[in-house]
Amino acid sequence: MSELPFAATTPVSVARVGLKAREADKLADFYRSIVGLQELSRDGETITLGSPGRPLLVLERDSAAKPDDPRSAGLFHTAFLLPSRADLGRWINHAIADRIQIDGASDHIVSEALYLTDPEGNGIEIYADRPHEGWAWENGMVKMATARMDIPGVIGSVPEGDAAWQGMPENTVVGHVHLRVGDPRAAESFWNEAYGFDTVARYGTQAAFMSSGGYHHHIAGNTWQSPGAGRRDPSRSGLSWVELRSSQASAASEKQDPWGTLIRLVPDKAVATAA
Repeated sequence: MSELPFAATTPVSVARVGLKAREADKLADFYRSIVGLQELSRDGETITLGSPGRPLLVLERDSAAKPDDPRSAGLFHTAFLLPSRADLGRWINHAIADRIQIDGASDHIVSEALYLTDPEGNGIEIYADRPHEGWAWENGMVKMATARMDIPGVIGSVPEGDAAWQGMPENTVVGHVHLRVGDPRAAESFWNEAYGFDTVARYGTQAAFMSSGGYHHHIAGNTWQSPGAGRRDPSRSGLSWVELRSSQASAASEKQDPWGTLIRLVPDKAVATAA
C-alpha cells in the first residue's frame, strides 16, 4: 500500500470539498467515470465520493441553483493528489484510452499536474508531487513554475505489465484547493490569521499560495478571472464549503472567508468517519 502523501500529514490539511450541484447524479457519474472517485454514500440530497475509505467530495443537490459565475469568487479548482507519479501515469493512460478532454498539463517543479473541468464548470486538478525533500526554498518561499509536463516520462513511470487504471487508489487525498478571490492579499491575511497558514509563494499581485507545515500549498487564491469580486451569491452552483482537518483542533469550528466561502475545521480523528 502507498504512503499517505506529505500534504495530508501536516498540522492542517484539506479534508473534503462540498459542491452545490444542479444535476447531482450527472456530476457524480462524471467524478466516478472520468476522475475515478468511488461513490461512498448518498442520502437523497447529498452524494459523497472519494478514494477507498476516504471521503473527498460531497455533492449537494440543488436543482434550482443558478449556474456558477466564473468571474465571481468561488472555486478555481479542487486538486486531487495521487500517491505516486506512476498513479498519475495510469490516469493519463485512462484519459488517452477514454478520450477525456484535458484543459492543460503542467510541470510545477514541486509537482506534475493535469487540469480538466466538470460538466457544471468546476475546475479539477489531478496531480502527483515530487518528493518534498527536494523542493527548493528561499526566504520562506517555495520555487514553483508552470512548464510543459513530460507526459511520456510520466507514462513511462508506470511499471511494464502493470495493471490499468482502476480508479483513484487508496491514500488519494485533496491536496489543495485553489480559489477565485477578489484580492489575494486579503486572502493571505485571512488564511494567515484564521488558520496559521504560511504564505509560501506569490505570482505577482494576482495569486497567493498558503500552506501548513511546509507544503507547497494547501490553499491558493487568484484574481485571474475574478479581480475585485465581492461576496459570493449563495444561490449559485459551485463551491459550497471547504473542510480542513487539524491535528491540533479539539472541536469542530466554522468561519467564512472575505467572500463568504464557508471554511470548516474538524479534528483529525473525525475525518475518517465523516460522511
